Amino acid sequence: MHKINSGTHIKSSPSSNPMQLSLFDNVQFIYELALAKYELQVLGVDFSVADNLRTFECKALEDTSYLKNRLAYFQKVNGETTDYAKIVGYNRTRSPNQYLTHWIYPYKGKYHPQMIRALLNVIDIKKGDVILDPFIGSGTTALECQLLGINSIGIDVSQVCVLISKVKTESLDALSNIEEMKDTLIEEGKEPTLYSYDKDAPSKIGNLGEMINKIKDKKARNFYKVAELIAHSDRSRRRKKDFFGSFKNNVEKMLSSTLDFKKVVEELKLPLGNVDINFGDARNLKLKDESVDGIITSPPYSIALDYVKNDAHALEALGYDLKKVKDDFIGVRGTAKTKVELYEKDMEKSYDEMYRVLKNGKYCVIVIGNATISGQELRTVDKTIKYCEKIGLKLEKNMDKIIFGLYNVIQKENILIFRKQV
Repeated sequence: MHKINSGTHIKSSPSSNPMQLSLFDNVQFIYELALAKYELQVLGVDFSVADNLRTFECKALEDTSYLKNRLAYFQKVNGETTDYAKIVGYNRTRSPNQYLTHWIYPYKGKYHPQMIRALLNVIDIKKGDVILDPFIGSGTTALECQLLGINSIGIDVSQVCVLISKVKTESLDALSNIEEMKDTLIEEGKEPTLYSYDKDAPSKIGNLGEMINKIKDKKARNFYKVAELIAHSDRSRRRKKDFFGSFKNNVEKMLSSTLDFKKVVEELKLPLGNVDINFGDARNLKLKDESVDGIITSPPYSIALDYVKNDAHALEALGYDLKKVKDDFIGVRGTAKTKVELYEKDMEKSYDEMYRVLKNGKYCVIVIGNATISGQELRTVDKTIKYCEKIGLKLEKNMDKIIFGLYNVIQKENILIFRKQV
């Protein structure tokens, strides 16, 4: 295993008094402790870990502002609260990793934003750099980059993923318009929007859907469209769930989270990174050679989890033909053995593209696990390492990451950190 090169260096203070860094109380897994250490190593900080594994001690620093602004797994730096600790305080959900707009839309298989923030530090990405996520999913990478002032490009073949990722990162720009039309939509759009896939409902679009479609501000329109899609998601999973009641609650909660986003930006004086999210194919990226400073992504587990089927209610509500959409998704085409073969070939094309657009000497982080299909475990991790090293992405670290949920199709993921050879 190769050591990731140290990047940004922070000068030590001539003071002999050591300083302490304290982890968040919810840091409990080995990979989280490892990432916390790597964050400091890359910053050139010499440290030791206390026996309780909660406190780090290091030489006094001339300026701790960079640590306080960037660190992901530390709550305190020499007694002062980190930016991240302040950001996660704006959380309206029960999960500590669903703060601000991260919670929006019930997307399966998403990874933790805290881990993404740490990985951005580990691969030494700075403000103004460009990060690519060719499988943007629910927009976690883009939102964390935005908060750190890092520019990002997000690509996905799912229009649902593109929409929700845009809403998470762009609603702040349309906040005044969103607030202005909220009462009108809630008061006058009370007839639920109904679609043909609702077996117990007429095949028609109701007043609410028509009103949303007529909103001129695209970012505001997207905001309300996602609130509508979450209501459809709630109804598809719980048939007795009141559609309009769900829509109203979603709007209120989404608006509150966007207002929290605004407060965080103002309180911490955050220079937000630019976000560019588009519909596209990871197998054929519309980007120039060596144009991105880093890649952080988690490929789809579609051979184990059918994303098209899972988001059928949302895709149909947006007017897409499920059969046509399925043909474009990696890992969904084919059956049995053919399905796995197609998935592996498609992923190889994606890795080729990732190699092409990544700058020399820069890092590519792939979070991936071995799926189990019909009782047989697929050696996806080993195959990914073998192919990426074949094309010139040298493995520098391989970290085990235990995960829960995802209907038990994945029990463990690996965080693979590759570096493009110069």
